[in-house]
Amino acid sequence: MGTLIVIVLLLIAFWLMLVRPQRARAREQQALIESLEVGDEIVSAGGLYGTIRRMEADDLIVEIAPQIEVRMARRAVAGIVETSEHEDEPANPS
Repeated sequence: MGTLIVIVLLLIAFWLMLVRPQRARAREQQALIESLEVGDEIVSAGGLYGTIRRMEADDLIVEIAPQIEVRMARRAVAGIVETSEHEDEPANPS
């Protein structure tokens, strides 16, 4: 009986430490993919930065340099790049 309790506790710990966080990450990734819009600056899972120019069924057309566009799977988007207001301002030398 004591062994059964230990096994059940281990299964509960496994669920809490591995399965639940993985499901939460999957939900976050799905929400990110659904929130993509034309004009968003993104970073891919491979580290490629670009701006979404067109959206097709399961693909994105992303501009990675002026007049250079690549086709990318929506699932490959790792995140949306947040641009701060301070990036556009010139640095003060003082």
